[in-house]
Amino acid sequence: MIIIEAVVENDGTLRACKVEGHAKAGKTGKDIVCAAVSVLMRTAYSVLSGKEGITVHGGAPERGTMWLEADYTAETREFLFTAGVFLIEGLRSVAQEHPQNCKLSISKMLI
Repeated sequence: MIIIEAVVENDGTLRACKVEGHAKAGKTGKDIVCAAVSVLMRTAYSVLSGKEGITVHGGAPERGTMWLEADYTAETREFLFTAGVFLIEGLRSVAQEHPQNCKLSISKMLI
C-alpha cells in the first residue's frame, strides 16, 4: 500500500508531502496507482522548484519513497497554495478510486 502524508498550514497551504510504499496494483512498470502518484509528486516538485520565491527540498532516496518540503515568500504563497490544492486533490482522487492500494492523510502544521 502507498501511504501519503501531506502537511498543510491552517489555510491549506502545502508545506510537505511524503509518499512511501508500493501499491501492488499491477506488475512493476505497469502499476497505474504507482504511476499516478509518481506523476503527481514529480510534477509538483518540478513546478514548485521552478518558481522564484519558493524553496523546495525533496527527493526519492529509494524506490517507493518520495518527499517534498516547501517554503515560500509572501508574494508566492498563493502560487504554493494553488499548486498544493492541485497535488492534494489529485492524490485524494487516486486514494478514493483505489482505497485498497493507496491511503492519504492530511495534517495541519503546528505553527
